[in-house]
Amino acid sequence: MRLPLCILALALSAWAADIDTPQPADPTPDQAAQAPAAPAPADAAKPADATPPAPPPKYNGFVFSGLADGYITANFNHPVPVNNQLQNFDLNNGTPEMSLVKFTVDKSDKVFGFHVDAGFGETMRLIHAGDVAAQEHQALRYIEQMYLIAKPNHTHGTEIDFGQFVTSAGAEVIEANSNWNYSRSLLFAWAIPYYHFGLRTSTPVTKVWTVGVQVVNAWNTVWGNNDMKNIGITSAVTMPKYTWSVNYYEGPNNPGTTSGKRNLVDTTLLLTPNSKVNFYVNADYGRNNFPGTSSYADWYGLAGAATWHMNSHLSISPRAEFFDDAQGYSTGTKQSIKEGTITGEYKYNDHFISRLEFRHDSTDHPFFIEKAGQPLGKDMNTVTLSLMAILGPLK
Repeated sequence: MRLPLCILALALSAWAADIDTPQPADPTPDQAAQAPAAPAPADAAKPADATPPAPPPKYNGFVFSGLADGYITANFNHPVPVNNQLQNFDLNNGTPEMSLVKFTVDKSDKVFGFHVDAGFGETMRLIHAGDVAAQEHQALRYIEQMYLIAKPNHTHGTEIDFGQFVTSAGAEVIEANSNWNYSRSLLFAWAIPYYHFGLRTSTPVTKVWTVGVQVVNAWNTVWGNNDMKNIGITSAVTMPKYTWSVNYYEGPNNPGTTSGKRNLVDTTLLLTPNSKVNFYVNADYGRNNFPGTSSYADWYGLAGAATWHMNSHLSISPRAEFFDDAQGYSTGTKQSIKEGTITGEYKYNDHFISRLEFRHDSTDHPFFIEKAGQPLGKDMNTVTLSLMAILGPLK
């Protein structure tokens, strides 16, 4: 089935040959806040030999980077067992933990290339927790992304990828250093998938509008559940002061059957009025139809966040959101949850970042584990200190 899909994707992308040259890929909130101004065009009147030629790439087009992310959390509920519920990648309370150690290799400067993100830590364990393939083949537990890249000539920016890649949905990403807050939002944790396996395309329609099609397996599945039967449609409009993205995923996700489809609509508006203050609003609606019946479960939520760069070292980022799990499909309990977070970041230099974060979660049903012998509570407060070391990118 893979070959016809690839041929179809190539055919769909060919019509883009006459469109305008695309803008760079959508920035993450952190990247958008710190993106440098574009360089001025070269002076056409200069002699040809006035500027020496650029040196050849140091690593022949390969780009290497890495990340080490550790944290310690204090949960004021003093839960037993020591878990920070509803959060992910920073679950453990009271002891220092290594959330993620990751190494990246990218080779995408030619028509054909590849991208690999491999690592270990609590984060890698959690994103693969429900993947049958990763349980059968333990090496897959250490892979976040691994895909082949094709950039056909004369298509002005069309890209076709095949393999395992992170989802296009959501305002945040798996790597904490690329987000404004250290802990991930409720929407990231409970409303959307982490990754897909299959085929995806990205085609610039105009200078500011890019669309894409994905044909992928069930959510967070390399193989073993409804192979290549989910469809994703992506769209992003990138302007100087804002980026608006819309993503739609549809397909069977119930284990062992193609009956009962899951739908997800995700949209994010990122506002970048200047280099110091940025905002985003993220909304999600999901619905899972159960096989053999007319019943379904749905969930929805809205999140908003901002970041203020006080100077080159210090920034403050608040976030607020709600998440409604009407049938308890995502969290296991029928509940409506609210969350508020304030994160302070100190950037020592380009390679070391430290964050101190306070987070409050509340729900309308008893859910949060308290001290031993205490009944379930409706609130949870946590304080987290994290340190991240970033390598590269080395080009």
